[in-house]
Order: sequence, then structure tokens, then C-alpha cells
Amino acid sequence: MSTSVPVTIGRRGAVVNPEAEPPTHERVLELVVEQGPVSAATLARVLELTPAAVRRHIGHLEAQGQIVVHEPAGAGARRRGRPARHYVATDAGRAVLTDAYSDLATHALDFLVQAAGPGALDAFAEARVGEVERRYAPLLEVAGPAPADRVRALAVALTADGYAATTRTVGPEGFALQLCQGHCPVQEVAKAFPQLCEAETQAFSRLLGVHVQRLATISGGEHVCTTHIPLSTVPVPRATQLRGAPGRRSQTTTSPAGDVTEGNR
Repeated sequence: MSTSVPVTIGRRGAVVNPEAEPPTHERVLELVVEQGPVSAATLARVLELTPAAVRRHIGHLEAQGQIVVHEPAGAGARRRGRPARHYVATDAGRAVLTDAYSDLATHALDFLVQAAGPGALDAFAEARVGEVERRYAPLLEVAGPAPADRVRALAVALTADGYAATTRTVGPEGFALQLCQGHCPVQEVAKAFPQLCEAETQAFSRLLGVHVQRLATISGGEHVCTTHIPLSTVPVPRATQLRGAPGRRSQTTTSPAGDVTEGNR
């Protein structure tokens, strides 16, 4: 008597066993998307693989054009010896993890703009993030009043929605956090309609009660979406966050160390 094995259609139409572990190279790619720039040593430690095994998978992903060595801008003179390589995902790598509805969504939004004007797109973006805020707000409330805890709760919520979000401390005293989204399910749509990214940034500000600053986006060509979130600041009244207080405008300043801060004037 034969036993049937349940199957499903995986990425790129492959038939897979849903109970099976994803291929190791896919696990490596997912970790690079989430944590990049990340070294081979870190990948080996997190995935509990040997360095040789990790190097094989890195070589495969590089050959497929899905990851590349990250070259930080303004890194200055390199130290002596062979520096550890750090890897980030390419657009092709992120596309492996992205649903294939971007083209349809882009055409639909383009038709919306043509038929009803740019204001209709702004209304759509606000409605979309409004639904996200309604889902995320209770999760942040459970996290408590501490700003850092709320940012981390936001990262968990975003990860559950497919954004591979993490947080990184800024400065030796941790005066701010960077919210990093290693994956964007609507990357191609956001390239055509950056209003979606702008609305999302405003939603983060309202959820966290502080002015936040978007430093980089995947849709803008960076390897990760990065949002700077100050921790030592006076909470912004909700009315100010929603529409902006009359006579006040946000001012961005940069410290001698290159850290970004925000204030009002």
C-alpha cells in the first residue's frame, strides 16, 4: 500500500515537500537578505555549518548573481592583512524571495493615477499604511513605553509581514536605533511610486511617537531600507505627526562623527 506525500508548488514553480527544510543555499540567501552586510563566519555560526560548506553556498549564490561582496563607501585605508568579506543581496537575490505580482500592481497604480490624478495615489498610500498602523499599534502597546522596546516590536511585526527587519544600535551610548528592512515585498512597485515609502516612514513616526528619518531604501538602489529612530527625544504630539505643526519644520543635523540626528526649529 503506497503512502502519498503531500506536495506544494514552491518558488519558481518547483514541486516541493512542505515539511522539508528549504535548500541550504536558500537559507544562506535569506540570512544575507536579513542581516547583510554579513560575513561568512557569521553565516556559518548562525546556520551551524562548517566554514567550507558556507563558502560553497556563497560561491553558488555569487555565481547566480544573487549576492555580492559589500564595499562600504568611505571606508578609508584598509587594515593590514586580508579583511573579512561581508555580503549583501542583489536585486536578483531579493527577487527570488519576492512574490510575482509587482508588474500587475504597478500597472494598476499607474492606471489609478491616469484615471483619478496623483491625489488618488496619495489617498491609496495613506489607506494602505493606515491598515498597517491599526494592526501594529496593539503589538507596540504590549511592548510597553520604552522607545527601544517599541522599535524592536515594530521590527518583529515587519518581519512577520515579510520585510526581514532588524534593529541596530547607533553610537556607543545607544542614543538611537536603525530599523533595517532587508527585504521589500513591494520593491518594484515602490521604485515606480516612492509615495509608498514616504507614507510608510510617516506611519513609523506615528507608531513610535518620534520624528524618524529614512536614510536609504531598497527601491532607491541600496541593499537595505534603513530608518533612523532617535531614542532620547521628547515624544511628538500625534497631531504634529499627522499634519505637521504650523511654523515648525524638521531639521536634520549631522554630528562630527557622522551620526544623524533630528530636531525642530
